[in-house]
Amino acid sequence: MVKERARILVVGGGYVGMYTALRLQRKLRSELRGGQVEITVVTPDPYMTYQPFLPEAAAGSISPRHVVVPLRRVLDHCRVVVGEVTALDHAKRTAHLTTLATEEEGTGPDQLEYDELVLAPGSVARTLPVPGLADHGIGFKTVEEAIGLRNHVIEQMDIASSTRDPALRDAALTFVFVGGGYAGVEALGELEDMARYASRSYHNVQPDDMKWILVEASDRVLPEVGEELGRYTVTALRRRNIDVRLTTRLESCADRVAVLSDGSRFPTRTVVWTAGVRPHPLIALTGLPRTDRGRLKCTAHLTVDGVPHAWAAGDAAAVPDVTAEPGAHTAPNAQHALRQAKVLGDNIAHALRGEELETYAHAYTGAVASLGLHKGVAQLRGRTLTGYPAWFMHRAYHLSRVPTFNRKARVLAEWTLSGLFKREIVSLGSLEHPRAEFERAAGGEPSTDPKGSS
Repeated sequence: MVKERARILVVGGGYVGMYTALRLQRKLRSELRGGQVEITVVTPDPYMTYQPFLPEAAAGSISPRHVVVPLRRVLDHCRVVVGEVTALDHAKRTAHLTTLATEEEGTGPDQLEYDELVLAPGSVARTLPVPGLADHGIGFKTVEEAIGLRNHVIEQMDIASSTRDPALRDAALTFVFVGGGYAGVEALGELEDMARYASRSYHNVQPDDMKWILVEASDRVLPEVGEELGRYTVTALRRRNIDVRLTTRLESCADRVAVLSDGSRFPTRTVVWTAGVRPHPLIALTGLPRTDRGRLKCTAHLTVDGVPHAWAAGDAAAVPDVTAEPGAHTAPNAQHALRQAKVLGDNIAHALRGEELETYAHAYTGAVASLGLHKGVAQLRGRTLTGYPAWFMHRAYHLSRVPTFNRKARVLAEWTLSGLFKREIVSLGSLEHPRAEFERAAGGEPSTDPKGSS
C-alpha cells in the first residue's frame, strides 16, 4: 500500500513511457482502483512505434498499423493525453502542455500538477548544417516517414520509367542513405530488396539501372554487431552492387545533388538521413542536471541524480552501466530501454511504498540486424550468424519483443502470407495529400498540408 496519494506524470509514449506505465498498472493495480494513484501519460502520438519494424514496413513486409501499438488500449487504467509538454517546473511539480484542443481554443498551454515525474521523451534525429538537407532530406524515425519513403522510392521508379530525360532518369534512380547504423543499413537493405523486386513490373527499369549509396563517416558500419560482422555487412552490401562509402561525409545536397567529402557528386532525388539521434529538446528546458551530450544525469536506480521524485530512462537518460567499467553509460537502444522501463516501474512502486529501490544491471547480450529478405547478421552471446539464420533470428527476436499478443499474431500472420504470395508493390503517395483531388474539383489550389488545410 502506498503511503500517500500520488499523481504520476509520464512524459513520452515510446518504449520507456509505454512500458513504464504498463508496469505501473500491474504493480499498483489495487491503488489505481482505489484512487490512491493516478497515472497520466502525455505523448505526441496516441500510439507507440516499434521502430525495429520500420524497415520492414517501408519494404511492405508489415502493414503500418501493425508497427504501432495503440496506447489507450494497452494503458486502459491510465489517462492518455495526446499533446506535448512544453515546460516543466519540477520545484512546483507542474508541467505545461499543449494539446490539439489548446491549439484550437487559442488559450495557451494547460497546466498539469504531479507528484512523481517520469521523463521519457526519447530522441530526435541528429542533423548537421548540411546545405539542402532541410529542403530535400528524408528522415527514418517514424512510421509516417517509413511509409512516405516507400511511396517516394516507387514514385521515383515511375518517374524513371516514363521520362525521356536521361539526367532526370539517372537522378530518380539514385538513392543516397547517410548513416551506417541500424536504421540506415536496415532501411537501405530492405528498400533495395523491394525496389529490385518491383523492377520486374517495369518494362524499362532494371536492377542494374539503380544506384544505391551508403555514406558513413566512420570506418565501419553496424558497430553494435562487432567489427567482424561489420566487415561482413560491407562485403554483403557491395556484392549486391550497393556503393558503400566509409570515412565519408555528406557535405551538401543542395539543388538535388549529393556532394560527398571524397569529391563525388551524385544527382539524386532521394537523400535519407539516418546519421544518429540526440536527446529530445525538452530535456534542455527542464533545468535538470545533464551530461555534456545533453542526456539527463541518472543513477543506477533510474532516478535523476540529486533530484527527488524525478525519474528517467531510455535515449534521453545517461544511466550508469554497472556491468562495465566505472563511468560507462548504457547505450541508447531498445534493448536497454525495454529493460530499464521494467525496473523503473518497479522502483516507482517501491518508492511510493517506502521499499528499497532496485539497481538496473543488464549485460549486453548481442545484436541482430536485417539486410533484406532472407539476409541478416547477428551476434548473440559471443556467437555470430550470417545470412538466412541471422535473418530468421532477427525476426524471431523482434517478434518476441513487440508488445501485446494481438500485435505478435498479426505480424506473424503477415509474414506467413508474404511467404505464400507475391509482394504488393503499390505507391499510395496520394494519402499524404488526401484533399488535393477534391480541392482541384472545387476550383481551388491543392494544399501541400497533409491534412489539406492551407
